Amino acid sequence: MGSKKRKNRSWASRLFRFFGKVLVYGFLLSVVYIFFCKWLNPPFTITQVSAIFEGYDIHRDYISYNDMGNNIKLAVMAGEDQLFPDHNGFDFKSIEKALKHNQKNKSLHGASTISQQTAKNVFLWQHGGWFRKGLEVYFTFMIEHIWGKQRILEMYLNVAQMGPGVFGTEAAAQYYFHKNSGDLSRAEAAQIASCLPNPVKFTIHPMSGRVASRYPWILNQMRNLQSDPDILNILHK
Repeated sequence: MGSKKRKNRSWASRLFRFFGKVLVYGFLLSVVYIFFCKWLNPPFTITQVSAIFEGYDIHRDYISYNDMGNNIKLAVMAGEDQLFPDHNGFDFKSIEKALKHNQKNKSLHGASTISQQTAKNVFLWQHGGWFRKGLEVYFTFMIEHIWGKQRILEMYLNVAQMGPGVFGTEAAAQYYFHKNSGDLSRAEAAQIASCLPNPVKFTIHPMSGRVASRYPWILNQMRNLQSDPDILNILHK
């Protein structure tokens, strides 16, 4: 009996050490990759790979922050996260409202900030439940402190899916309007931002009902936010 107990304790100890090493090495590798992505764009993302397996042709073209143009930057903040300049990665009031709504309604509301969406799009995968959400919190916290707001927005606009197999604002501008991202009009940028909740379902050509009804609202929000000093500070690098 004593021998069996010692063997059990030995296996438990080995297992504990193994998982401890996995956590330590996983943390160190994540920090290295986060710093890598502070200056360089990711070679691929899990969402992009998934789109390939789903049969989509991938359209992707990373561009610099200055080449993106201010209209698309303002449009995504107006449509996705108007408190982006002010929060630390999480909009707790919106999260609380979404939880209350989801408890009472069949239609689910999300409350992810641009920072959270960037963390998910760069490091993780779509869907996945609470485990992925936990990792998303960790990566959101890290990029807020290591990258800063402008790099987060730049990365978001380079990797976010904006159409079927279309990733990033430059690819979206070329795909929908045959022009560079920096040349997008406010209306065109607002239309692209309107696709973001579900860029495969909500399309511009042909224009889905969601885009048709939402992009005028985003345009109005853009006008309201264009003189906000915190927004202007992010727009002008």
